[in-house]
Amino acid sequence: MLPAVSAPARARGRSLQAALREAVRSGRLAAGTRLPSSRDLAADLGVSRGLITEAYEQLTAEGYLRSGRGAGTWVGGAVRAAPPRARDLAPRPPGARADFVPGSPDLSLFPRTAWAAAQRAVLAELPHHELGYPDPRGLPRLRTALAELLVRRRGVVADPERIVVVSGVAQATTLLGFALHARGLRTVGVEDPGSPQHDDLYAAAGVTPVPVPLDGEGLALEPLRASGVRAVVTTPAHQYPTGIACSARRRAELLDWARSVDGYLLEDDYDGDFRYDRAPVGALQGLDPERVAYAGSVSKSLAPGLRLGWLLVPESLADEVIERKRTMDLGHPTLDQAAFTRFVERGDYDRQLRRCQHAYRERRDTLVAALAEHFPGSRVSGIAAGLHVIATLPQRYGPEERFLARVAAAGVTVRPLSACMHLRAGDSAEVRLVIGYAHLSPARIREGIRLMAGAGS
Repeated sequence: MLPAVSAPARARGRSLQAALREAVRSGRLAAGTRLPSSRDLAADLGVSRGLITEAYEQLTAEGYLRSGRGAGTWVGGAVRAAPPRARDLAPRPPGARADFVPGSPDLSLFPRTAWAAAQRAVLAELPHHELGYPDPRGLPRLRTALAELLVRRRGVVADPERIVVVSGVAQATTLLGFALHARGLRTVGVEDPGSPQHDDLYAAAGVTPVPVPLDGEGLALEPLRASGVRAVVTTPAHQYPTGIACSARRRAELLDWARSVDGYLLEDDYDGDFRYDRAPVGALQGLDPERVAYAGSVSKSLAPGLRLGWLLVPESLADEVIERKRTMDLGHPTLDQAAFTRFVERGDYDRQLRRCQHAYRERRDTLVAALAEHFPGSRVSGIAAGLHVIATLPQRYGPEERFLARVAAAGVTVRPLSACMHLRAGDSAEVRLVIGYAHLSPARIREGIRLMAGAGS
């Protein structure tokens, strides 16, 4: 039974969702169990029916529950999790009049005052012995703080003993590549279209990337099965670059595939905190932490220059990843870890995320409005999330190469979707752009789109 709580509605909703997740994960709510109707459960708990409905919808999107129109809500069959134990790399072009290359946050939002306060406190309080060579996994206090943060914000199963503090998702990817290679895996599936850095980083670890196409729900299953890989990279919360969210059904199917081949899903949660139309869908890792390796970083929320991230590894990969981290760099810098620990513990990181969320939502809205004004008939696809959009322009602006040449001559830098694809069909009549907006002010966005439209006409 879930207890009723006296707290603000938003907090009650989060508590209810967390309790339901844990009940499903622990097996107290078994697969196939039919849940009470929203009306009945609301009456039992003494909360509004809307709160129950929202919780059911969120957990259905994450794959914990399933529902049919007019037929009720059941516990899904994809979850197989153990409870935690105690205890774009291309350079940005100089001098562009408008730079829409995706990948960078607004670095002026970096919280200098709060970060400086955290550093001063750490320098004053950190015991001398903690300045020695650190645990290659990271400071225990930071791993505990990260576990609490990621459970709360991303719905993961986070055992601090299996968190490795890394120099961003790039290092996490390299470590996973070495771990897969050590287990005899010589190929890894990568999303197509997808992030070019995944290809390069896995290749550097001796693992050959194999493109796997997408459909409207995420990674396409039949090509994945036919590829012969036993590990595949995925960005399920907000696919890069197409912007789709992996459906609850596809999440379950991907986990079933990983179990059937004794393989792994490698989840890059590069912008999972930034969803603007609803609460972010929880991480895929929460559904089966023994089949999903989960990576994230502060590159979009604070600054990529901090080189600070985290990797949650399945137990079967943990020893290899930790040993590779030790031999690679002897551990992440202690002072940076200690400063970020304080930053998280004092609530500064949550405040920074809220600040970025507000700013980036406004900028996305500005971009969508500017495209509608200056490119009538254009389409923006993908969910309202992240730091970029996919814009498809009317055919009169094509072909693509001609359009890109014109806007480049006008000093506007923008990346086509085709640059993220493994197989290109030559000059396309359709112009599809990956437009980054987070690093630009609303005024710069409006002016940049105006310049692009003038040059591309």
